[in-house]
Amino acid sequence: MKILPDSLERITEQFSRFPGIGKKTAQRMAFQLIEWNPEDVQRLGDVIIQSTEKLRQCSICNLITEADPCPVCLDTRRDESILCVVEDSRDVVAIEETSRFSGKYHILGGVLSPLEGVGPDQLNIRNLLTRLEDVTEIVIAMNPSVEGETTSLYLARLLQEKDIKVTRLARGIPSGGDLEYIDGITLGRALDDRHELT
Repeated sequence: MKILPDSLERITEQFSRFPGIGKKTAQRMAFQLIEWNPEDVQRLGDVIIQSTEKLRQCSICNLITEADPCPVCLDTRRDESILCVVEDSRDVVAIEETSRFSGKYHILGGVLSPLEGVGPDQLNIRNLLTRLEDVTEIVIAMNPSVEGETTSLYLARLLQEKDIKVTRLARGIPSGGDLEYIDGITLGRALDDRHELT
């Protein structure tokens, strides 16, 4: 016998689409939401709709932003000769929280994953190659996973012919971990101890 109404099930289903949110947590969130007063529910819906309509990707680095170019690309105090290549915007947030990187960023929009049909053409690699004129160092900051390692090695080989130092984050980040969940001290040390890829 079905106990919960379809409306509550639909809310639960939508919440469970978030990474790390299982059915039980999604259901608790749905129950909490229906306890809110209608004005707060409407406000939440409006904020989500209005915010997602304003967000876009920076045409230079691919960072999620409301303004194009993004504040990082427009910041003249940042070192344009160092470019940090990451998987997505969450990685930029994690690195920025360390306050140890003063260069610019390039977001690939994913990692190479042949099993999932993600090759070089599905990533923002072509745009990366157009940004190399004043770059002297590229820091490859991929998650320490098989796909992240594959992407790092692919980029290192691709950049081998250029007169650019290619480094990557030092080890110490746990294998299989995501940059966004690593504590600031560990991530900061990994940035400080980055080394050249060969």
